Amino acid sequence: MQRTPVTRSPITLYLAVAVLAIVSGLVFLVMQPAEIFSSSTPSGGDMGAHVLVPAYLRDNLLPSLRVSGWSNDWFAGFPILYFYFPLPALTIVFFDLVLPYGIAFKLVTIMGLVAMPAGSYYLARQIGAPRLVATMAGVAGGTFVFMESYAIYGGNIKSTLAGEYSFSWAMAFSLFYLGALIRDARRGRRFSPLAAIMLAGMALSHIIPTAIVGGASLVYLFGRGRKSAITTWGLGFALAAFWVIPLVATIGFTTDMNFSPLRGFGAQTGGPLPTELWPLLPLAAIGLLWSLWKRYAVGILVVTTIVPLLAYPFLSGKLWNGRLLPYWFFGVFFFAGLAVGLGALALYRRLPARPSALVAVGLAGAALLVLPPTTGLEQSSGWARWNYSGYEAKDPYPEYENLMATVDRLPPGRIMWEANNEMDKYGTPMALMLFPYWSDGHPSMEGLLFESSLSTPFHFLNAAEMSDRPSNPIPGLPYSGFDLDRGLAHMQLFNVRYYVTFTERATNEARLHPQYTEIAQATPWTIFEMPTSSLVDVAEFTPAVYQPTDEVGVLGRTGLIFREDEDLDDFFSGAVDWHSQVETLDRWLVESGPADWPRVEEGLAGLAATPAIASGGAVTGVVLEDDRISFQTTAIGVPHLVKVSFFPNWHVDGAEGPYRAAPAFMVVIPTESSVELTFQRRWYENGGFLLTLLAAAGLGVWLVRERRRVTADSPSEPTPAEEKESA
Repeated sequence: MQRTPVTRSPITLYLAVAVLAIVSGLVFLVMQPAEIFSSSTPSGGDMGAHVLVPAYLRDNLLPSLRVSGWSNDWFAGFPILYFYFPLPALTIVFFDLVLPYGIAFKLVTIMGLVAMPAGSYYLARQIGAPRLVATMAGVAGGTFVFMESYAIYGGNIKSTLAGEYSFSWAMAFSLFYLGALIRDARRGRRFSPLAAIMLAGMALSHIIPTAIVGGASLVYLFGRGRKSAITTWGLGFALAAFWVIPLVATIGFTTDMNFSPLRGFGAQTGGPLPTELWPLLPLAAIGLLWSLWKRYAVGILVVTTIVPLLAYPFLSGKLWNGRLLPYWFFGVFFFAGLAVGLGALALYRRLPARPSALVAVGLAGAALLVLPPTTGLEQSSGWARWNYSGYEAKDPYPEYENLMATVDRLPPGRIMWEANNEMDKYGTPMALMLFPYWSDGHPSMEGLLFESSLSTPFHFLNAAEMSDRPSNPIPGLPYSGFDLDRGLAHMQLFNVRYYVTFTERATNEARLHPQYTEIAQATPWTIFEMPTSSLVDVAEFTPAVYQPTDEVGVLGRTGLIFREDEDLDDFFSGAVDWHSQVETLDRWLVESGPADWPRVEEGLAGLAATPAIASGGAVTGVVLEDDRISFQTTAIGVPHLVKVSFFPNWHVDGAEGPYRAAPAFMVVIPTESSVELTFQRRWYENGGFLLTLLAAAGLGVWLVRERRRVTADSPSEPTPAEEKESA
């Protein structure tokens, strides 16, 4: 019997579709479909707080024709979706048009995981692997998501459930991007809308995979695919420019969480060689060498796999080295899949040329790759059930619901709540971040998207004073410990109206404090009202301008992404010192200001001697909206502190400024009695939006012309006259 070449046998296509569908189905089953299709509100880890972001996009930003903007819901205000990734959130909003919000949210969070087998298969096909080999690579790439040795790096099920679903989206996009880029280089194409669209999708889903894969793809500058690659990069960047350009322009206004880099290579240190990877390493080495011998186009995959491993020991800056490891892990799985696929192909060629033999070999190879990681699952299914069953399914949900209803009945005001990991029983320790989700006018001082607000470090310093067992998540800050007197000074500074206690110690001490007024109980929480404070204060002393020892420019800030500088003296370090000195909180510290304001340096010597301002004044009519702050003042010419987080998009009318002020607020100098700050688009945002519009329009024109060209080149059906003549 003559053997049909396996690369051309239709059975391999059917086998690929079936096997990859099974792997994606397994991923879906592990994620608990019954819970996914319940309309509950997702909980668990960061995911339980992420639910606020797409809802805010739907209710506040999109009606104003914005994808990113300002929110007062967390951290005394923060730029929302400037530094976090809009495409998954936009997709949730789109699904929410026809589905309950909870179902829409949960479906979007699993989409990247479910797409990994197909993306891996497509990539393997484009490097030159025949279908059977590519199928095994697709299976291996899909089973990578079952890794359980890590939970926050990104790409696998556990990371997705921890809230890193955008990373899995970007990782899936990156596989299709690499495949399309390799295909175009191999075929000598000058333009590939698919690669560009995948690049834009990756960038709008997560910046770290974009940096890793985008950086690795620069190898095409030195090969025959240079022209097509440059065109792809240009179009992909332009399609995402509406978000990427503002990100790059404002990245210096993010908070460094100062995560300690991972050290060591074994499983106990969270390093790149967990025990579940050991059996795959020999297979991966075989797959790499075999694919090189077969002359598959794996060069760029070698880069995306090996460079994260090589860079891992050296990174110590804002880019946490653990975030690189998913591409190392995936590469090991992918090359191991190539080895199994090439072995299966070699075996098939020694068997009788029957379809059953091909199917048997394919299923055996798939089983070899699928069974070890799936039969060893210990945590993923339970974690998925916990997350997707939602807040409403937790046993103490009535207590949580009662708290939210109680707060909803209170007058508007910012809320400081006592942090405590025991609140995980309500769905996540971050459950109270959703005060503004469940109630109107009650922003939470703690929120997610920590890096997005300059106020974040100062909130956690405050939380350490207001919590019996705080999380203290940013290493290196001068946490003072539980102290309601110091906390009161900082609550006044942050215009906090309510304090919600959880532990017996915090509740009892607040009850004994003469300035904490108990106003409600929602067992086990107690709600206290703080002394009256204002969102806008009039200066009693001339603000001092901080003169740091180190001037950190654009290049310097870029360098801090990759390395840390513990001795850096900048405005942030001065603001931390200022925040810790509660006795001089009425003497303001600013990053810049008029030439006649006094200057202070590291140590803040001279701050206590800043001159008093003789003329007073009063502030009335303070209004805080999503993108607007307004007030009336009688203190014209006197500095005013606006207790909302600083960001360069704030523009003021009726005053000079705004100047960035410690801890992370704004100072304005009124020139009129009416002052209004508005959150406006900057010129680079408008430019990025215009570039995206032009790119989308250009792509549309190209697609129309390409379709016409293909139609014109296709043979047309003969007319009746032509049929008669040919007869």
